[in-house]
Amino acid sequence: MPVTGPDFVSIQVRDLERSAAFYEQRLGLVRQPGPPHAVVFATSPIAFAVREAVAGFDLDATPEPSGGVALWLLAPDAQAIHDDLVAQGVPIVTPPADGPFGRTFTFADPDGYRVTLHDRG
Repeated sequence: MPVTGPDFVSIQVRDLERSAAFYEQRLGLVRQPGPPHAVVFATSPIAFAVREAVAGFDLDATPEPSGGVALWLLAPDAQAIHDDLVAQGVPIVTPPADGPFGRTFTFADPDGYRVTLHDRG
């Protein structure tokens, strides 16, 4: 039986509540029930969560936590979210541009993860 594809994505964070608040307040994600070591958001079609770092993983020893991982989130209006993030002082890594996935830009979250938002699926 083959694997059918990604079903859940989580990132390890330094401060669970700070990161959860960032994704709630800056991107409008909504919490759903989850385990005590993580905050799971009601995203579709794939669940997304922030979680406490697993034992032995030191985020401070990792120069760029996202490394080789590309996290893309779909939003109905990427430009509006970009403008809101800029107003809130969130670092923008790559400015908005139009491409095959619509309006696309990349920002850094509180732990330095580079997250790309786009508005066409």
